[in-house]
Amino acid sequence: MLNRRIIPCLLLENEKLVKTIKFKTPKYIGDPINAVKIYNDKEVDEIIFLDITATIKNTKPPFKLISEIANECFMPFAYGGGINNVEDMKKIFSLGVEKIIINSNAIKNPNIIKEAMELFGSQSIIVSIDAKKNWAGKYEVFSECGKKSTGLDPVEWSKKVEKLGAGEIFLTSIEKDGTMEGYDLDLIQKVANKVNIPVIACGGAGEIKDFSKAIKFGASAVAAGSLFVYQGKNMGVLINFPTKEQIKSIEGMGQSIIMKIPQKEEIKKIVDDDFI
Repeated sequence: MLNRRIIPCLLLENEKLVKTIKFKTPKYIGDPINAVKIYNDKEVDEIIFLDITATIKNTKPPFKLISEIANECFMPFAYGGGINNVEDMKKIFSLGVEKIIINSNAIKNPNIIKEAMELFGSQSIIVSIDAKKNWAGKYEVFSECGKKSTGLDPVEWSKKVEKLGAGEIFLTSIEKDGTMEGYDLDLIQKVANKVNIPVIACGGAGEIKDFSKAIKFGASAVAAGSLFVYQGKNMGVLINFPTKEQIKSIEGMGQSIIMKIPQKEEIKKIVDDDFI
């Protein structure tokens, strides 16, 4: 059986690695290229990079850094942050990225999901959804790194992005982010039960058994940040990842259909070689 995906999710701020708690107070972790080298050695199958300031500052994605990451990465990786249009996507794909992650700009212009799907295929498009409970105790989608209330219900928004052609949903609990207290299982279940595309759960993983819980509540894959960059009670910075033996021991991590990740050669057929 194929294993369900366990994905390190690394945050970028000014081209440096940081980690947040509840989307606030970014703490410097280290150099992204060094982290990639370590994850190469640990034979990680997939990795995610999210620039947490590009959209807020209305800046372009860090194309040079993305290219450097792609050249160093032995594994497929996805990138999100500051992606405003399909031209940005074309350039990012041409640099060697396998999947694009869109969030705030998908909320502003939902049709970009359909446009991207038609150009690159749904398997290349991930829609990121950041959610937390509002003052009324109901889950709500927030954009711009959790700073802007949208009024959108995460379940209804998930159904819409699926209909528009998203291949996956990257679902993050803002309230759980960086706490290492476990995933928001209720949020995962609510969304996963209403869509047919894979849901990647993120936010709150504190130990590897949390992965099993997220899977049981409907997640198709699990992502984590703090668990893979901190070590011990004092949370010293140490890039880490569970061994294959540890992954095999996690209940529920088998029996999964993993979406085909397009290879770089396939992406190049889609992207205009003269675009850059």
